[in-house]
Amino acid sequence: MGLRVKHMGAIDDGREKCDKIIRVMRKKKNHQDLTRDIVLHVFKQVKRPIAQNELVAILSLNKKQGKALKHILRELIRDGSVLQLKNKRYGLPQEMNLIAGTLWGTRSGSGFVVPDNVNEKDLFIPARFIKNAFHGDKVITRVERNLRGRREGTIIKIIGRKIKNIVGFVRHHRDLMYIIPEDERISHHFIVTKPTKYSGLKDDHLVAARITRFPDGGIDPTCTILKAFAGLNDVHSIIQFIQYKNSLPFRFKKRTENEAQALDLSIDRQDRLDLRETMHVTIDGELAKDFDDAVCVEKNDHGFTLYVSIADVSHYVLPGTDLDREAYERGTSVYFPGSVIPMLPKILSNDICSLNPNMDRFAITAKLIFNRNGDITSSSFHKSIIRSFLRLTYNEVEDALVRKDRAVRKEVQKILPALEYMGELAALLHTKRERLGSLDFDLPELNIILDIKGGLRNILKIERLFSHRIIEEFMIVTNEAVAKFLTENKVNTIYRIHEPPDAEKLRDFERLLQTLSIKYKRDNKNIRDLQRTLMSLEGTDYEFLVSRILLRSMKQARYSSQNKGHFGLASRCYLHFTSPIRRYPDIVCHRALKNILSGNGKRYGETELETMANYLSNRERTAMEAEREIGDRMRVLFMKDKIGQEYDGVISRVVSFGFFVELADVFVEGLVLVNTLYDDYYHYEEERFRLIGRRMRNIYRLGDRVKIRITLANVEKNQLHFSLVKKYQIPIDSPD
Repeated sequence: MGLRVKHMGAIDDGREKCDKIIRVMRKKKNHQDLTRDIVLHVFKQVKRPIAQNELVAILSLNKKQGKALKHILRELIRDGSVLQLKNKRYGLPQEMNLIAGTLWGTRSGSGFVVPDNVNEKDLFIPARFIKNAFHGDKVITRVERNLRGRREGTIIKIIGRKIKNIVGFVRHHRDLMYIIPEDERISHHFIVTKPTKYSGLKDDHLVAARITRFPDGGIDPTCTILKAFAGLNDVHSIIQFIQYKNSLPFRFKKRTENEAQALDLSIDRQDRLDLRETMHVTIDGELAKDFDDAVCVEKNDHGFTLYVSIADVSHYVLPGTDLDREAYERGTSVYFPGSVIPMLPKILSNDICSLNPNMDRFAITAKLIFNRNGDITSSSFHKSIIRSFLRLTYNEVEDALVRKDRAVRKEVQKILPALEYMGELAALLHTKRERLGSLDFDLPELNIILDIKGGLRNILKIERLFSHRIIEEFMIVTNEAVAKFLTENKVNTIYRIHEPPDAEKLRDFERLLQTLSIKYKRDNKNIRDLQRTLMSLEGTDYEFLVSRILLRSMKQARYSSQNKGHFGLASRCYLHFTSPIRRYPDIVCHRALKNILSGNGKRYGETELETMANYLSNRERTAMEAEREIGDRMRVLFMKDKIGQEYDGVISRVVSFGFFVELADVFVEGLVLVNTLYDDYYHYEEERFRLIGRRMRNIYRLGDRVKIRITLANVEKNQLHFSLVKKYQIPIDSPD
């Protein structure tokens, strides 16, 4: 399909600019297909709203190309890049003082729009201007005012709905049954249509329903009930509840499964580098079933050679296929206790793409050469075929290298020298990252222990091991090397970016450190001050508390077509490459790399990549919210039979309505409401992170040790409440 630009001056005075830009893009992309980038560049050059027939004339499109233009315009409207006007013309939102973005609601009813344009700051939306939009919706907003540096706006159009389902509590009014959403960020009530099957449901019964009509012009939204929950009394019911709430898929589409089953799974060398004789091993958790990465380290007098081989998922998941479309829709795998919602069908994720031991597998290998100081002296990338020598767990590697367990060292005797080299190289890489100022948030992760029947047995913290650090360092250095290689070769890709925190957020963090009597002096140009603060707290009772508060002060890492560096890792150029089985951005990066290696990878336009980056960032947030909520509700379930029991803990957060307490014996956090502190009226001092009694002057501040009693554990409402038994007078230790 070729493109030809005619010069018909009567149609548009920007024709020559369009002609020039399209010629440049053709040369750059080495093809003449009609793309999103070309259409958007026409809009930018013409600098006014354009009708579809004008676009056809400007680009001299034939009938077939005109149909392709319609498809591209629909895509651009759907992702907010172009807005359709009432006069059947199309325009760029930014030229009309409009911003496309994603609405993130708050419990107060207001919200913020996170713009798709990475250079735009968030836009505050007062509750009265949210109208019929829901948390997570893709919207077009108009900037109305700028108050003291904070922009406010109103939502003028909803271009994409995030949620398909609603979960909440049944209510009855006269002859109507309706649902009050459990998520307080959604203020609408949903009328239940066809409630006959569920006519026996009483008020406060918890249900999941499919939305059949969204609110519009004063018309109430409606829904049909999909499932009624007897209660969230076990792991399975909580997982189902979260799946419905976040509209997460329960199964793959039939056509996707059929396509996966029809794949050619034969393994032959083809044009690949044969690395089957190297001592690659996988190192993962005990319950892992999908192995994205295998590593191998060799050592000589000059330094180390690191092989990081990543499953070649892009060999099987081709652009435009059903497998590709559904993988993109899902965006990421979602991990729950004892189960996973995979991004790819199991035949790929657990079998042919998984680097299982003693099985030939296709991979993309990064070969990185280091000197004895841990500096990269050369790097190369290869389509390869490997055979993992051994499947190891983090605990086994820790036993062999750190705990020096004789039995384990004997079991891994053949690979033990290579494991020792891995430990040496990882230590060098970590020291180097520390020198650059990388922030190491050594936060404990939740470990939900299930029994053999899938029931909840315990809630623990996952111990951070040196073996975890080995894999982390290898993955980071590989992601950086690939990012640098793609950037130097000027190939468009999706970067993983982490922008510096806002000055206001850092000032809040500084006030916290002052409150806790922790010395800190900040240089705005040097993040090592933050790093030194974290390092000074290692091994103290403040370590977890301060790390978590600092993490909350940081911006969230996200995907972008623009390389803006990674603040937390002190990296100038970073992307995600090492987990293509569970992350779609990694597949995009694999395709970009293959384009350089063999010329058969997909080339993406920058605007297409930015749209993908925004969508995939939102999919990641949805997965993180779902996984976090699973953890929260599991904690409540675990404490449900412990009402009345007392625990020691530390105040981990202070808010206007009370304070949260992190328990010492179990990895659980709950709330002490201020209205249960009966001895006084308490005033919230936000800048000093404390509540203070107006009469007795009793103080409850961040970091105070307390004893609490469990008073409420409601899994359905996700509420875990404590009552205060006493406050200990001895504060937790802080460094000088």
